[in-house]
Amino acid sequence: MKRSVLHFTAASAVLVGCALLVQACGGFAAGKRGNHAVPQPAKTVDLQRYLGKWYEYARYENRFERGCEAVTAEYGLREDGLVSVRNTCGNGGEKGGGARVSEGRAKVVPDSGNAKLKVSFFGPFYVGDYWVLDHADDYSWSIVGEPSGRYLWILTREARPDESVGLMLMERARALGYDTAMLRKTAQ
Repeated sequence: MKRSVLHFTAASAVLVGCALLVQACGGFAAGKRGNHAVPQPAKTVDLQRYLGKWYEYARYENRFERGCEAVTAEYGLREDGLVSVRNTCGNGGEKGGGARVSEGRAKVVPDSGNAKLKVSFFGPFYVGDYWVLDHADDYSWSIVGEPSGRYLWILTREARPDESVGLMLMERARALGYDTAMLRKTAQ
């Protein structure tokens, strides 16, 4: 009897933990939806060309990037075939406050042309969707979203791209169905 009670208690704890994790992740998606019909990625992604450092040009505001400026994302190929993810956020913008770094990993969703990834920043759980909705042929910019339409990131290889590039990216996001009035330009 004690063994089954202990087994039930451990199993219950795991289920409760998973439920809390799902609820916490769902909380990330509680923001306003900026696109009610997120498109499928426009083209395949050559992971070798996508890897490296990206600068966040603009984003939909979200609670895990609150107060972040000078945001970068760095992707690399791991020995196990997964993609390493290193996001850096300069806290406090121009006032300083140091940098906050989040490290995780991503795996390519099969049959997605490498344009859809599942991301994990905690343990074995891959709960975040990362869709490369569009990118430049030379991989100088990328527009990243996910299925709920609550998140959007515009990434560039240059910290401060030319204004004409920024305007083109905003127009491209609009053409993908996103409310560009919700975009917050990131200070780099």
